[in-house]
Amino acid sequence: MKFKLIRDDATGEDFVEISVTGQQLLDSPLLNKGTAFDDEERREFGLLGLLPPHVSTFQNQLARRYENFLEKTSDLEKYIYLVSLQDRNETLFYRLLQEHISEMTPIIYTPVVGLACQTYSHNYRRPRGLYISHKEKDEIEPILANAPHHPVEVIVVTDGERILGLGDLGVGGMGIPIGKLSLYTLCAGIHPATTLPILLDVGTDNEELLNDPLYLGWHNKRIRGQEYDDFIDAFINGVKRVFPNVLLQWEDFAKDNAGRLLDRYRDQLCTFNDDIQGTGAVTLAGLLAATSVTGSTLSQQRVVILGAGSAASGVTAQIVTAMESEGLSPSEARSRIWLVDKHGLVHN
Repeated sequence: MKFKLIRDDATGEDFVEISVTGQQLLDSPLLNKGTAFDDEERREFGLLGLLPPHVSTFQNQLARRYENFLEKTSDLEKYIYLVSLQDRNETLFYRLLQEHISEMTPIIYTPVVGLACQTYSHNYRRPRGLYISHKEKDEIEPILANAPHHPVEVIVVTDGERILGLGDLGVGGMGIPIGKLSLYTLCAGIHPATTLPILLDVGTDNEELLNDPLYLGWHNKRIRGQEYDDFIDAFINGVKRVFPNVLLQWEDFAKDNAGRLLDRYRDQLCTFNDDIQGTGAVTLAGLLAATSVTGSTLSQQRVVILGAGSAASGVTAQIVTAMESEGLSPSEARSRIWLVDKHGLVHN
């Protein structure tokens, strides 16, 4: 641990005690203040001569970074710029996002993160989080112990098989847990040092990636069946031992795995699937707001959903539960919902 939070009993103020100085301090994104280190700090932490002499205010830094952001000519360049800033100075990164949240949230997450995932291996710069390959299935616990900060309170994990609407992106799916955890910090105030993005590399069926010599993932077809289940089981058992109090979020798993993995592990640790439960909760909130405006109830509605994947399943489950709370039986609630796809009504 490079730092710890200390409270001064005399003043009641919190301060950070650090164990790194000099270039190591500047290379620590959670601690680095860049040109905002004042003269006293530069002497105390061995930074004299390592920074330009002028001490910048935080507002100066924000103005400089926003000016740089606006100079980027494509959304992908803007994404790369922001992620690079996150790798250098996380405090400045989050404050810049906070100042321009409507403009920058679509860059660091949906939709631009999808393009970043597609080009991940070609634009790779610096590691973040943990990569656990099936090749290392017997070393999962030591890998988890290598997390840069302890304790970890929130994990977002993906196997890269169903990234947004783009499909199997293999190791490139790591952009999703990284981006989602940025939102945990930006919108919920979760300290970034307590978050951990994880990519489970079980191979890829994306031939374009397998044939790309620059692809950074395991060049192997996806493992499936019992072999896949055993790997996931080993991962969960490792998480329970290394981070027993963690919240684990499943992200962008294919529909054949998403629901059953949630059902298998939901009583073993604090866990949820964002695509199933998160999407369902947000959609239900929108429907309840709409019925409130129209003066009706949800149980009076007929609902048609395009698609029948994990997200649609999560939405229907939430709607059925809400209709039950209004007095309908489960069968009555289900009879008011239709799922359709490109072939028509989904009936079995």
